[in-house]
Amino acid sequence: MASGFGLNGGPGRCYAFWQEVLGCYVVNSPEGETGKKKCTPALDDYYECLHHRKEALRTMKMQAAYRKAEAASPRENAPNAEQIRSLGLLGKEEEATTVLSQL
Repeated sequence: MASGFGLNGGPGRCYAFWQEVLGCYVVNSPEGETGKKKCTPALDDYYECLHHRKEALRTMKMQAAYRKAEAASPRENAPNAEQIRSLGLLGKEEEATTVLSQL
């Protein structure tokens, strides 16, 4: 939060990063624009804390790589059509009628 207080009353999650940015600006402000450029890494850390863009991008890349690897190699132990039929769902009408006749 902009006030420095979090939702539960304590310091906000990114408040420490904001303090680093402010400290960097205070120390490097006499240098002008070159001083501001020195604070870019601290500012990037603060923005990442707020928005999680780098983390989200990394997660999306990992998910895409995982999907690509899954699509490239077929499942090794995937059941074939005969195994699916033998589960009792198809082709077992005789057994079903004998069981039902016993009831």
